[in-house]
Amino acid sequence: MTTPQWVLPPDFRLALVTGGGHRLGRALALALARNGHAVLLHYHRSKDEAAATAAEIRALGVPAFLFGADLRDTAQVDSLLKNLDSITNDTNNHLLPLRVLVNSAALMASGDARTLTAAEWDATLALNLRAPFLLSQAAARRMSDGGLIINVTDVGAQKAWSGFPAYTVSKAGLESLTRVLARSFAPSVRVNAIAPGLVLPSAGLPPEDWYRLTSKVLLKRPASLEEITGVLEFLLKNEYITGQTITVDGGYSLV
Repeated sequence: MTTPQWVLPPDFRLALVTGGGHRLGRALALALARNGHAVLLHYHRSKDEAAATAAEIRALGVPAFLFGADLRDTAQVDSLLKNLDSITNDTNNHLLPLRVLVNSAALMASGDARTLTAAEWDATLALNLRAPFLLSQAAARRMSDGGLIINVTDVGAQKAWSGFPAYTVSKAGLESLTRVLARSFAPSVRVNAIAPGLVLPSAGLPPEDWYRLTSKVLLKRPASLEEITGVLEFLLKNEYITGQTITVDGGYSLV
């Protein structure tokens, strides 16, 4: 890829957001841009949406870079990291140190524990759990002056969704990984997780089903994107929080 030439303030930092092209990943990427971070947007299949998100970020006067990869493939994870290094080691001797990693990319495939195949299980765990581990490990090595890793988990990590066995287990594992990495990477790198509840309906979900789900929430509505990104902004500013999962679910986990 061709790296755009930017005149960067000396205090600019870089954030890597996986799955940053659309939905919640897009909102998190834009929030980081508004808080003074250049953004490397990872996408898999959502190339057009990622390009549109990058254009929104650049319209704020903030650098945005795009890279497509299937993070279930470790070779493509390595390619993403090489691209990251080409940006941080930069163009016109402008340093763009990595300061934030947001592991947002995820696969939520439905299935039945009685019939789920090994390939289906492995694909979900590879993207939802192994990729965040590998990227966090690599990011921590690059955050020599400190940084923040955010894992996007799910209120489902606290439940037993029999229709999504691999997804539920992967998100529970990601919350455990958050605590393990917080201990391993302290004191220079903080690791936290954000666990949203119902935010955006999945593609193809009938409106009546979405209403049925959100009506179960104690606050009787889904979260706004701003209510999720506000937690990210809080974690950026409060540097005395690590190893925590902040649940933003309107009380859904109590139902």
